Amino acid sequence: MVLGTIADNLTRRVENAGAAVSETFFEPVVRLGVTGLSRAGKTVFITSLVANLIDRGRMAQLAAVSQGRVLAAFLQPQPDDTLPRFDYETHLAAMTGSDPQWPESTRAISELRLSLRLRSGGLLGGISGPRTVHLDIVDYPGEWLLDLSLLSRSYSEWSQQMLDRIADRPLARDFMSLARETDGNTKLEEPQAQALAQNYTAYLHAAREAGFSDCTPGRFLLPGDLAGSPVLTFAPLLPQDKAARGTLWREMERRYDAYKRQVVRPFFRDHFSRIDRQVVLVDALGAIHAGPKAVEDLRRTMAEVLGAFRPGRNSMLTSLLGGKRVDKILFAATKADHLHHTQHPQLTAIMEALTRDARDRADFAGAETAAMSLAALRATVEETREHSGKALNVVRGRLLETGKQAAFYPGELPSDPNRLLAPAREGAEQWLDAEYSFMKFAPAPLSTRPGDGPPHIRLDRAAQFLFGDRL
Repeated sequence: MVLGTIADNLTRRVENAGAAVSETFFEPVVRLGVTGLSRAGKTVFITSLVANLIDRGRMAQLAAVSQGRVLAAFLQPQPDDTLPRFDYETHLAAMTGSDPQWPESTRAISELRLSLRLRSGGLLGGISGPRTVHLDIVDYPGEWLLDLSLLSRSYSEWSQQMLDRIADRPLARDFMSLARETDGNTKLEEPQAQALAQNYTAYLHAAREAGFSDCTPGRFLLPGDLAGSPVLTFAPLLPQDKAARGTLWREMERRYDAYKRQVVRPFFRDHFSRIDRQVVLVDALGAIHAGPKAVEDLRRTMAEVLGAFRPGRNSMLTSLLGGKRVDKILFAATKADHLHHTQHPQLTAIMEALTRDARDRADFAGAETAAMSLAALRATVEETREHSGKALNVVRGRLLETGKQAAFYPGELPSDPNRLLAPAREGAEQWLDAEYSFMKFAPAPLSTRPGDGPPHIRLDRAAQFLFGDRL
C-alpha cells in the first residue's frame, strides 16, 4: 500500500513536470485574468471574446487573424481540476437567443481553456508545422481584486482610511453613527460585533448600487460559504492607542488580520500567481452618471489597484507571488456602445486620466499598461437626428426595463478629462456645467453571417494588446 502510494506520487510528479515542459517549449500557455469593477460586464467580455476567437470574422485587429495564421480555435478541458468551469455555452445562449438577455454574473472564480492552432509566421512558416497556444481565462470578481490593497495596510490604517472616506456619504450615515458611538476599549460582546459587521456590509451593498468602487473587504459582498463566519465579522472602528486584550478593538483587529491571512493571501497565492496578463473592466460611464464623488472614488481605486501591481522590492504582490509579475495590464472602459463613436476618444481619454496618477508614480519596469474603451457585445446602433434645429448623434437600442426601442443622447463628454476629474477631486456634489445620463440597454437580437462572432467594439484591439504578441 505504501509503495503503491509512493509510486502514484512519483507518477503524478513526472506527469506534472512533463506538462510543464510541454507548456514551456511546445504548447505555450497564456493565462489571462479577467475581472471587473461594479457591473462592468466581465461575463459578457469573456463570452464574446471566446465566441469571436472561435468565429473570427470580426477580429481584424488581432494580427494573427488578419495575417491568416489562426487555423482553428477550440475549447478544451481546463487545466485546474479544482476550479469551476466558466459556463460559456449557457452565457452565449443567453446573449444570442431569440429573446437575448444579459447573462448572470459569476460570483466566484472560474476558468476556461481555449486552444488556438496557429501557422508559424516569418521565414520558418513554410517549413515548420502548425503549433498550439493555450489561452487560459481566469474569471474572478472585481471585489476580490480590491482586497489587494489590504495586504499592505494594518487594521488601524484601513479603519482610519475607510472612516475618513465615507464620513460625508449619506449612504454611510447609519454605520458612521454606530461607529462613533462604539467604544473599542469595551469588552468584546459578539452581538455588538455582528451588528457592526452587518451594518457595514449593508453600507457596502448600498455604495456599490450607487456607483462607488472602493467596497472593501470584497468578500463582504460575495461571502459564499464564509457567510456568518468570524473572519467576515469585523468593521472599521475609530483607532485606539492601546487597546487591551479581550476588547472589541483587539478582536476586530485579529479578525481583519485573519481575513488577510486566510482569505486574501490564499487566493492570490494559489490562483493569481498563475496569471500572465490582466484586464480590468470598468464601468466608467456608470461612475460619471453617479456624479463627481463616484468618479473620484473610482480614480482612487484605480490608483490602489495599479499600486498593488507595481513590481519592486516593496511590492506586497510581488513578494507574495515569489517574484512573478503580470507583464501587461489593460484598463478597459466598457459599454462604449452606449455612446456614439464620435465620443469614444473622450471616454478613452477619461479612462487614461483615471489611471494616469498611479502609472506616473509607479515604476512599471517590465510591465506595460494601457487604457481603452470597448463594448464586448454591441447592443445599439448609431443615428443622427434633428433636435431644436441641431444635429444630435444618438444611439438607439432596446431598453432593458421595458423592451421598447429608444433613441438616446447621453450628453457630450468633455474633450479634456480634467473637466470631470477636477470637480471630482474637489468634492463637488454634482456636475456644474453638464448632465450625464446613460440608459440601460438589453442585448439586440442577432443575425450574424457564418464565421462571424457577436458584434463588438474594439474587442479585437483589446485581444491584440493582451495576448497578440504570444500568437
